[in-house]
Amino acid sequence: MINIGLLIIRLVIGVLFVGHGAQKLFGWFGGHGLKGTGGWMESLGIKPGVAMALLAGLAELIGGMLFALGLLTPFAGIMIAATMVMAIVKVHGPNGLWSTQNGYEYNLTLLVVAIGIALIGPGQYALDAFLF
Repeated sequence: MINIGLLIIRLVIGVLFVGHGAQKLFGWFGGHGLKGTGGWMESLGIKPGVAMALLAGLAELIGGMLFALGLLTPFAGIMIAATMVMAIVKVHGPNGLWSTQNGYEYNLTLLVVAIGIALIGPGQYALDAFLF
């Protein structure tokens, strides 16, 4: 049952990060694409905005894919965690903990899940288990 639980966690978190990356990179799922996301990042003082949007989008898209597949899981977890650290520091941190005040509660939860899975492993139903 542990392996099924790890698979469910990896799939849900990974696919959601793929979606967030696609929002930033391509404007899919209601996102603003590179230019829109880059402009928003510039407004937060993250410069150069488009380049940083590209890096964040790629980290979310690739990290999410790897995480969902359970491939290079520690690397995937670090990619996801890094984007959440930036979201906490640059966007949500000043608003406090609770997401009801646009705080970092949700980002912290995702960060902890990504690091936790990276540390304990992706489980039996993962490409890492099959290949390595």
